[in-house]
Amino acid sequence: MVISMKLGATREQVEHVCKRIEDFGYKVHSIRGEERVVIAAVGSGDVTHCVESLQAAPGVESAVRISAPYKLVSKQYQAEKSRIRVDSATIGGDDFVVIAGPCSVESEKQILTTAHAVAKAGAKMLRGGAFKPRTSPYDFQGLELEGLKLLRRAREETGLSIITEIMSDKDVELVAEYADMLQVGARNMQNFALLKSLGKAGRPVMLKRGLSATIKELLMSAEYVVAHGNPHVVLCERGIRTFETATRNTFDIGAVPVLNELTHLPVILDPAHATGKSALIPPLARASVAVGADGMMVEVHPCPEEAFSDGAQSLTIEQFNTMMEDILPYIKLWKDVRAAAALARA
Repeated sequence: MVISMKLGATREQVEHVCKRIEDFGYKVHSIRGEERVVIAAVGSGDVTHCVESLQAAPGVESAVRISAPYKLVSKQYQAEKSRIRVDSATIGGDDFVVIAGPCSVESEKQILTTAHAVAKAGAKMLRGGAFKPRTSPYDFQGLELEGLKLLRRAREETGLSIITEIMSDKDVELVAEYADMLQVGARNMQNFALLKSLGKAGRPVMLKRGLSATIKELLMSAEYVVAHGNPHVVLCERGIRTFETATRNTFDIGAVPVLNELTHLPVILDPAHATGKSALIPPLARASVAVGADGMMVEVHPCPEEAFSDGAQSLTIEQFNTMMEDILPYIKLWKDVRAAAALARA
């Protein structure tokens, strides 16, 4: 349920409503709002009786049942898009945020060269895997702690915010020490122990859609993180597994407007993992801006043919520069549309 208090509601009235919510067996999950207090009640109980009771309580403007199974990430709970601050970058705000970097951190020279290049081209965040989930146990698994240290150095030299993948709830504290944002890969979207730990991590989280996950399942996984205390979640569409074999995955670009209707969480796209082919990334980058995403993530490597992983879907630095120039007109239109929408809401 979402309970909206009247303008000018007193602290005593808010506390009374919170107590009534708890009496009905619900948990008061959050209280927020700049002009008015809005209270989220999460749990199970006699919803109808609770809503009727709260509607009659002093200071309450409305009490509404959230019909979606995901409560705290739904637009019924929060109509305005969340702005997720990741150190120097903000996803869901006034800028289309580009995240770029190699699949894996391989060496000091590789990651620093890439970081300086993508920063110069306009990227706001640097991606790079220190821990790598690989299909084969014999493939490169990442530099782990050394990789995290190299990412930190890249941030110090370029000012880019850092995002890297987290694979286990046991590593959350370690990775959070070095990274500005923690990425949950597709294979771990329903690793519920990890999601619960990320709720207490104190770092923003990027949650990638699972290989065969529905949009509802993606939102339910996001709900795990938010319900355990971390509202700073960004969703990532990176392609899903279908019968089609022309690309690595099937890029469900339609997920963006669907998610924008269902949730207040920002949504970004990952055309690299969706297609597996570097030549397809630039046109899909333009589509990512046009469809209303809040940003995108692409893989960039100084020499893709020498990459330890995902070389075929990695752009060269020159290709990345060209792509960033090509999407500038789209980003300008993106900003104009957002500004017009904000003006209409005012």
